[in-house]
Amino acid sequence: MKTTIHRADERGGGEHGWLSTRYSFSFADWYEPSRMGFGALRVINDDRIAGKSGFGAHAHADMEIITIVLSGTLTHKDSMGNTGTIRAGEVQVMSAGTGVVHAEFNDADEELTLFQLWILPDGKGHEPRYAQQDFGNESKETLLVAPLGHEEVLCIHQDAYITRLSLAANEAYEYRMQKEGNGLYVLVVEGEIGVAGETLGKRDAIGIEDVEAVALKAVSGAELLLIEVPV
Repeated sequence: MKTTIHRADERGGGEHGWLSTRYSFSFADWYEPSRMGFGALRVINDDRIAGKSGFGAHAHADMEIITIVLSGTLTHKDSMGNTGTIRAGEVQVMSAGTGVVHAEFNDADEELTLFQLWILPDGKGHEPRYAQQDFGNESKETLLVAPLGHEEVLCIHQDAYITRLSLAANEAYEYRMQKEGNGLYVLVVEGEIGVAGETLGKRDAIGIEDVEAVALKAVSGAELLLIEVPV
């Protein structure tokens, strides 16, 4: 087993008035050579966006972009003709492929909080595509994202799986890898867990490679994102 610990207070980030953000991996003006991603997982941005503000129209290509709204409502518009809102409990996937221009705004007065993940696709030049889905917040374990061909979840052009997991205090859980050769990046959204001999708190993370399964145990009630990707 190979592990890499990323503590919450070691992340990069920025304070821009309308946007407070933290970067798990090198992004924008924050460059850290040891933090260029975890396998195919290239970006995890932890964003807090003030009311009546957001990101204007900007372009992406050859990237699988996953947005998980934690609170508030995100308004989306893109060059594929998609417009709409993504609320807490909903997840959005945009395969940028050959190129997409989109804008993301918080049109409400209250703050919007979200995670945005970028995953490298399995190849370049895919046709751009968009999807969103309401997964609610009631289930203990919810598969959010999987490779193309899976039903009842959002799909991307990569052998990657994103699972949202809720654990009660002292509850144990074993995650079994979906694909040989993948690694698992565990992000603690809330609470505290024990994994691979380490204790992780809110917004701490661990990358784990060369395993078939990962044992987790909640110290307190915990909300996790389990991100399995090729490494």
